[in-house]
Amino acid sequence: MSTYVYGITDSSHAGLPEGMEGVGDPPAAVRVLKEGGLAAVVSDAPEGLKPKRKHLLAHQNVLAEAGAAGAVLPMRFGSVAPDDDTVTGVLAEGADHYKERLRALEGKVEYNVKATHDEEAVLHRVMSESPELRSLAEANRQSGGGSYDDRLRLGEMVVAAVKAQEADDAAELRRVLEPAAADVSVGPESTGWLANVSFLVDRKSAEDFLAVVEEARRAHPHIELRVNGPLPPYSFVEPGPAQHAESGVGQETALE
Repeated sequence: MSTYVYGITDSSHAGLPEGMEGVGDPPAAVRVLKEGGLAAVVSDAPEGLKPKRKHLLAHQNVLAEAGAAGAVLPMRFGSVAPDDDTVTGVLAEGADHYKERLRALEGKVEYNVKATHDEEAVLHRVMSESPELRSLAEANRQSGGGSYDDRLRLGEMVVAAVKAQEADDAAELRRVLEPAAADVSVGPESTGWLANVSFLVDRKSAEDFLAVVEEARRAHPHIELRVNGPLPPYSFVEPGPAQHAESGVGQETALE
């Protein structure tokens, strides 16, 4: 049977509660594989596993328990190896890398910050800051709405101004939030977000980081911020042997 991998931790603090259960229906028993001072938290991999809420919560719960005594390198939901021997082989092959990352992530958590514009507020902002836009909009209004070309030109100018504002606001958020974090990882671009950034934060200073986020929210009312965390530091597990195809550990599903 293939092996489902939750995360990697130091073997000295890889203990889990007795009877710990993970993903699957029925839930699979969680166990620990040790090799070279490292430990992989695993279970048997159920067939046809889907990213249902109960499975996602089970994955997160195992990681929370594994990280209770120290840093854990979390694997994404759906990370599966052909068997236990493959997993211990990966631990041996990537030992130096994993130990370095565990040291770097000790005592730290991840906060993901996504930002969007309040559409009405950002339109008001770009119009108020551009005399050219205001002039063209007023000219169109006085002429009963303006010609098709005039309306098209105004629309294109507004779209361009909003795009420029998105770039400016994304850069401003990073400028404000980065000093409160130990590290930063920019997420993939996606429609609807002007910023999707993960911040590595010392667990002891998490409240300070969240206070900076709240200050940014107050200072930029045209920006809507969504904060998710604290999370295991998914975005800061740098690529190592376990994430290469030749290692035999792959992902059936990768979720944000």
